[in-house]
Amino acid sequence: MSAECIFCKIINKELDADIVYEDDQVVAFKDINPAAPVHILIVPRKHIPTLLDLEKEDAELMGRLHLVANEIARAFKLDKKGYRLVINTGPDAGQIVFHLHLHLLGGRPLLQTIAKGRGV
Repeated sequence: MSAECIFCKIINKELDADIVYEDDQVVAFKDINPAAPVHILIVPRKHIPTLLDLEKEDAELMGRLHLVANEIARAFKLDKKGYRLVINTGPDAGQIVFHLHLHLLGGRPLLQTIAKGRGV
């Protein structure tokens, strides 16, 4: 854990968040600035700053994040029409919080999101 990391503070219940899923490895909560009707951040409890900081032993954890994304997508009824998963890596990609996380987006067609220059 990182004392300065906002996601670590959410994981440790030092900051409030609208948590939609939690287990011993993963916490998922609604994004406070959603880019789609459903915008959930899926975060490992382990503090990993970026995708580039993954180690071989994190492979199972990355798989777990994706399985959790599927579970959340089903819970939010996104499994029939589809959803998008995004991992931003580094500032040029739009990563603002340096704690690895997946953006789960859905609830409307997302094709225009990139075309209009609105990233996540």
